[in-house]
Amino acid sequence: MDPISQVASTPLGGSSPPIDMSIYGLFLQADWVVKAVMIALLLASFWSWAIIFEKMIRLRALKRSAQAFEDTFWSGVSLEDLYDRVGGKPDDPMSSIFSAAMREWRRSVSKGLAASATARAGLRQRIEQVMSVTIQREMEAIEKRLGFLATVGANATFVGLFGTVWGIMNSFGHIAVSKNTSLAIVAPGISEALFATAIGLVAAIPAAGAYNILSGQVQRYALQLEAFAGEFITILSRQLEEHS
Repeated sequence: MDPISQVASTPLGGSSPPIDMSIYGLFLQADWVVKAVMIALLLASFWSWAIIFEKMIRLRALKRSAQAFEDTFWSGVSLEDLYDRVGGKPDDPMSSIFSAAMREWRRSVSKGLAASATARAGLRQRIEQVMSVTIQREMEAIEKRLGFLATVGANATFVGLFGTVWGIMNSFGHIAVSKNTSLAIVAPGISEALFATAIGLVAAIPAAGAYNILSGQVQRYALQLEAFAGEFITILSRQLEEHS
């Protein structure tokens, strides 16, 4: 290359080519470890939002179903008719509690297991146990994947911080190799490192906030189911006493 062409191809003032500081550019320029951290955090964030929307929609539907069932339950319809209407495959947890209790009630009464006071006490205990197991099973299904939100909310920031530390270490390595402390040398690595921290915060903050909100709603729904179970066992006990 002749001297004139060499001068023309050299940036003015000996400056380095412009660095792409966009989000996409920072990702492409990042070290493979930092890239892996970013991808993992983005995937965790996407999955967290999917869980958040799914739980919000499901809890809203469960509350509507519970309210509709309670309205029917307290409308004066007989327990036998309501059980025949619900059937063996209820659609929501509250209906499942009612169906499980009525199934045990019918089975025991048909076999004459409620003739004496001792038998009635045993039947009440069995019905309480059946409803308790049903509540536990239904709540486990509702709470499924909430633990992932708690994990992301608690650990995503630290994972992003690991990417930050790794990126800063790379920046210092570049400084040592180039023996140049100019901003053009330091800025890309620092920016990549801070970008990893930012992604960690983007993943952690919504997950932690949603976990707290959804956990509270799930707990209130569990209390609603337990309250219904307590009222229902009282009604069944009263009917047992009347039939005796």
